[in-house]
Amino acid sequence: MAALELHTLFLGPLHNTGIKYMITGSVAAIAYGEPRMTNDVDVVLELKEGDAELLTKTFPPDQYYVPPLEVIKEETERSQHGHFNIIHHDTGLRADIYMEGKDPLHLWAFDRREAIPIEGDETWFAPAEYVIVRKLEFFRESGSDRHLRDIAGMIRISGDRIDRDSLAQLVKERDLDDVWDLASSKEWT
Repeated sequence: MAALELHTLFLGPLHNTGIKYMITGSVAAIAYGEPRMTNDVDVVLELKEGDAELLTKTFPPDQYYVPPLEVIKEETERSQHGHFNIIHHDTGLRADIYMEGKDPLHLWAFDRREAIPIEGDETWFAPAEYVIVRKLEFFRESGSDRHLRDIAGMIRISGDRIDRDSLAQLVKERDLDDVWDLASSKEWT
């Protein structure tokens, strides 16, 4: 299963570095919702001085594509939208790495991330509310129903864990009311 491979190839090694991170995207939607296939993992990082070098050592070039150190540092310096990929050569599986930057939603989520065990390891996940809001944004941008299905699965499986007041506030702040109405309609839930 790709999710376990993603853990073995990316999440376990990343967790062992001590770098502050949280998993989001489809892997988080699976953790809070229903299983589905995915070939990548989305991770938000808070990189501090020296962490870029640690990443390049953790993912050796004979096994992984990792951007040059100066690219990682440049992406880390962006206040928003810093991003790069780490790709495992043999499998083609990928970690999409996003920088925490000054994105208010990232900052909110880091304060509320939660540890979920995977393969006996504590693994840090973005809160479900964050994952839902990002999925709403991605649906608005792409129109892909996959995001609505992920949200519906999260509501069905983890609905009692979702802080509805926080979610409503985040949806309102990001002007996503119309998309949330669609995602939470009977068609999807």
